[in-house]
Amino acid sequence: MKTKNGIVVSNSGDKTIVVRVDYHVKHALYEKRVLKSKKFYAHDENNTCSVGDQVTISECRPLSKLKRWTLVSK
Repeated sequence: MKTKNGIVVSNSGDKTIVVRVDYHVKHALYEKRVLKSKKFYAHDENNTCSVGDQVTISECRPLSKLKRWTLVSK
């Protein structure tokens, strides 16, 4: 199972958090490292997370249209 570390950017859904994961890629022409990010919807069973928390999420079976990750630790 894959795991990712990120920051909670939204917790407005019931038992759902949105986690932003940042990563670096090298620019094709200029070869400078560029910071990119991607958002993942994750399942938070007890609604324990708040915006700004550092979290670890793990892959799981599809739980809804967008949720494919679950909260591992805060």
